[in-house]
Amino acid sequence: MVILQLCCIAVITAICSFILKSHKSELVPLCLTAGGIIMFLFAFDYLTESIEFLRSFSETTGIDNKVVRLIFKIIGIGFLIELTASSIKELGFEGVADKLILCGKIIIFVVAIPVLSSTYKIIVSLIKLA
Repeated sequence: MVILQLCCIAVITAICSFILKSHKSELVPLCLTAGGIIMFLFAFDYLTESIEFLRSFSETTGIDNKVVRLIFKIIGIGFLIELTASSIKELGFEGVADKLILCGKIIIFVVAIPVLSSTYKIIVSLIKLA
């Protein structure tokens, strides 16, 4: 049901932008931005359920909260970079968007190093148990 609602918001945003394009083209970026924000806020409510599940999962399994926070940070960085790059591409600046995506990948790599280290420690401890 949420997917259908998101698709409807996207279609309405696209139609409004198409109509504005011929009458007031300077309002098209604002319309697209508003539609994107509405879609993001719509999906954000749906995301809170998943976050709560992962929080209880980490408590049950004994995974360190720092690792879970880092994973959420990585996912958030990815979403934010993708949203921003898409918006920049819509404005016609593909080169800037591509550079932003590259920088985002570098940041994600750097942020992910502690997660890799933690995974390595878990694997070593499991090998010692065997």
